[in-house]
Amino acid sequence: MGLHLKSLLILLLLSSPCLGDVVSLRIDGAITPASDDLVKTAIGYAESSNADALILMLDTPGGGLSETLEIIAVVERTEIPVVGYVSPSGAKAWSAGTMILISTDIAAMAPNTIIGSAQPVRLLPTGATEPVNDTKTTNAIVALIEEKAKIHGRNRTAAREFVLSNLNLNAEEALEYGVIEHVSPDISSLLKSINGSSAKNRTLVTEGAAVVIFEPDLRLRVLMLLSDPTIAGLLLLVGLYALIFGISNPGLGAEVFGVIAIALGLIGQGFDVNIGALFLIILGMGLILAELHTHAMGVLGVAGLICIVLGTLLFAPIGFPEWYLPGEYQRSVIRLFLLPSLTMAGFFAFAVYKIAEARRRPTFEETAGQYAETIETLDPKGYVIFRGEYWKAEADERIEKGETVEVVGISGQTLKVRKVR
Repeated sequence: MGLHLKSLLILLLLSSPCLGDVVSLRIDGAITPASDDLVKTAIGYAESSNADALILMLDTPGGGLSETLEIIAVVERTEIPVVGYVSPSGAKAWSAGTMILISTDIAAMAPNTIIGSAQPVRLLPTGATEPVNDTKTTNAIVALIEEKAKIHGRNRTAAREFVLSNLNLNAEEALEYGVIEHVSPDISSLLKSINGSSAKNRTLVTEGAAVVIFEPDLRLRVLMLLSDPTIAGLLLLVGLYALIFGISNPGLGAEVFGVIAIALGLIGQGFDVNIGALFLIILGMGLILAELHTHAMGVLGVAGLICIVLGTLLFAPIGFPEWYLPGEYQRSVIRLFLLPSLTMAGFFAFAVYKIAEARRRPTFEETAGQYAETIETLDPKGYVIFRGEYWKAEADERIEKGETVEVVGISGQTLKVRKVR
């Protein structure tokens, strides 16, 4: 009898759902080449620890389209139920973030969060945006997001309008329109809400489950930092500036820093570099260097600055379809990328001014033996008129106002003069 009861208890335990851990992974900022590695690693950890679910906590403006598609594929392949959760309050999941949320097994949002703005846009030279009119690309995205909504029983019309008309929904609206399943202010309430839900042939037992926060290792942390589109791009820009400065002023170590910064930037961008933009930036640097060593009166320098600004605009990581971002985020990236170029322009203008000032300054050979007229008493310093300009002058003796003096040398901005005997 005791053996029979023990067997029955074992059978009941094996057939009943067990309370397992839930792994949470936060995705902040843009979706980058490091993001799909991060999601893959977190899913691998959740699978190896037999977690009950993985929660993707989203707060992103969007990002790389290819990385987004890879994340969606990984989410679909794993046997672990994946919960998309836009949080905390005030967070957003725009563009690529909306597509990821729609593709998760269970979708949830915290109050005061936003999803949408998934219309592909391009930034115009004026700073305004316009929709991408390539119907082949747009239709592919619409078909993809509608299919993901259909698979998970979500509102296909709303999913389509995210792309076609830049629809934005808050948490309550998304729940009302059937885009998400839950609105929860925090993870503990989310676990209570999704408890008993079915996903990937599992019944979730999450109420009261322990939440394991997935922390990336050092390699992933470094890659996440470098692959941020603004950081990677700025590393390349600053590296180029430093390299050119180091070549023109050897011995200061700027060229070493430039090479390191360029290498890190290339790693962060996954070597996906706009060659045309790089060519314009390097050409611009070359023209500026040529200006500093020639007498082109600023023509080469202005041309160089134009090349750098155009290259910077092309270089900014915002172009669709590589990057799937809303217009306002694109404008922010452009402003950030233009800052180094405008700073460079300021330094260049100052350098050209100093060079022009030095070029206007007469040499010793040009001034020696020439004559000037004192406009005040030199005792021993004062001012004279030399070649129609006011100059500081210095003599070895007192010279009265209105006398003619001979220039015997020049020291910086001061003429050395003597009385004509």
